[in-house]
Amino acid sequence: MASDGLGPTYLRRHLTWNAWANRETLNALRAASHVPSRALGVLGHIVGAERLWMRRMGHDSPVMPVWPQLTIDHIDSALRPLSADWDEWTAALDEAALAGVVDYTNSKGEPFTNTVADILSHVVLHSSYHRGQIATLLVQAGELPAYTDFIECVRRGHLGNGWPQG
Repeated sequence: MASDGLGPTYLRRHLTWNAWANRETLNALRAASHVPSRALGVLGHIVGAERLWMRRMGHDSPVMPVWPQLTIDHIDSALRPLSADWDEWTAALDEAALAGVVDYTNSKGEPFTNTVADILSHVVLHSSYHRGQIATLLVQAGELPAYTDFIECVRRGHLGNGWPQG
């Protein structure tokens, strides 16, 4: 059994929501008349961090800085293949794969070991945390943030009846 019962369907649904929420956040930045540079930097960090976690788990993901300096167009072009890579990589995950462990070294050079399930949970929660920061930055700039709650993604039909959908 995967860590804390976080099975493949649960994690794929949350990664699908994560990809949707990242796109919604990008759309809010595109719609803003003034994009705070920090908001753009944080969304770029989401992309860079997700790519790093994919590499740590053995995916042949492009190498990029954890805090890349990306334009809004670069983020747009980076989010599309990132979402597709998550879909492809997680499609074959089963309980045994989720319970598997990954040895890696963090950016401070410290070694760690975590389960795949825990890493995938972290990826989703980390991105959600930073999308909240972006929303705050947009509101402070007088702009409208994206509504990226999980339940909104479900309401809009992006997660179907229990199975992830693109």
